Amino acid sequence: MRKVTLSVIMIALLVITLFSSFILTGSPVPSEAVAFDTGDTAWMIVATALVLLMTPGLGFFYGGMVGKKNVISTMLQSFMAMIIVTVLWIVVGFSLSFGTTIGGIIGDPTTYPFFQGVGTNTTWSLAGTIPFMLFALFQAKFAIITPALITGAFAERIRFWAYMLFMVLFILVIYAPLCHMTWHPDGLFFKMGVLDFAGGTVVHMSAGWAALAGAMFLGKRKVQKVNPARITYVLLGTGLLWFGWFGFNAGSALGANGLAVQALGTTTVAAAAAGMAWVFMDKILGHKLSAMGACIGTVVGLVAITPAAGFVSLPHGIFIGMFSSVVSNFMVSKFPKGKIDDALDVFACHGVGGMVGMLLTGVFASKEVNSAVADQGLIFGESTLFINQFTALVVVSVFAFCASYALFFIVNKITTLRVTEDKEELGLDISQHGEYL
Repeated sequence: MRKVTLSVIMIALLVITLFSSFILTGSPVPSEAVAFDTGDTAWMIVATALVLLMTPGLGFFYGGMVGKKNVISTMLQSFMAMIIVTVLWIVVGFSLSFGTTIGGIIGDPTTYPFFQGVGTNTTWSLAGTIPFMLFALFQAKFAIITPALITGAFAERIRFWAYMLFMVLFILVIYAPLCHMTWHPDGLFFKMGVLDFAGGTVVHMSAGWAALAGAMFLGKRKVQKVNPARITYVLLGTGLLWFGWFGFNAGSALGANGLAVQALGTTTVAAAAAGMAWVFMDKILGHKLSAMGACIGTVVGLVAITPAAGFVSLPHGIFIGMFSSVVSNFMVSKFPKGKIDDALDVFACHGVGGMVGMLLTGVFASKEVNSAVADQGLIFGESTLFINQFTALVVVSVFAFCASYALFFIVNKITTLRVTEDKEELGLDISQHGEYL
């Protein structure tokens, strides 16, 4: 019965999409083209491609960490996010995220359905030097990687079709409202003065809390301790993530300008400092210097600097990277793995890293770095920003965790989330896809 219900839902979505695409025409083109900045446009095209590269990079990063029987399935979860979320974003996701505000919480879905009005000769209000469509496609890549980040928490035990249904609901119910509240000029957090340069709340905190909810709902794997299938994949994935993250953070300046260079600099030093701090912490705790540790630490630094990248100085970026790495390392070592099986430590790294970055943005944000900063951080003697950052952190945490848990519950009622024990033992590569390394 559940299989029939899921099939009906999928077919209905496809029919609605096809029907709507025939009814709706292409984006209207103004009679007079806007004069865009060619340098900004060129940089943002590159940045958009860099951010997309992060998702297959994440696939390598996660795929190398799981057991050999689950490599393909784990990597495919990231790849399918590129496919499903891209279409969903065009159809309605962008409207929900950046459409005319409804109470500062979410966008009107009728504003830009199927990219209606999202043209190559129009602009977004906060990105006046590049085509509107380029801004919308840049934002699509952020939406793509967010549900992919969650997959590390329930790796090796989730049914693939159930994951895809959850991914769709997550974008519509959780990601879109957070994106609207944080980055739309009429959004609740935006008007509060909350600073999130490239996705501390929207991407990493939402993914981290959803990951924790998923790990709790699905329960523990039958065998929790497995040898990583390909540590070389983890190294490759880390390199691709770091490379793509320059588009993620520096691209969020929305132009080829000094702010983009600042974000590039803070991203570079935070990642390096965090990787260094992680391996030093491992040494202090009596562990060997490992490739896995260096990679995980580097990614934690990238996560933590994301909300602060365009608001803090390079020395403060180093501190953010090192401090977040130490905190996440401690969380990984103390996380109750016997009770909650967050397979690849998504919450401890992305969730906690995002929260640390958000709070430290409220400590170090500076008007000298970014003139758009209305209230400076605690270190400059002002407290308003820190209070706003903390308030947003609490609201996002409660919303993302509770809503995600509810979505897992709903999806499980439609189609079983977890594979059976025999299929888990066989491995998801074979049981879900009929493929193997």
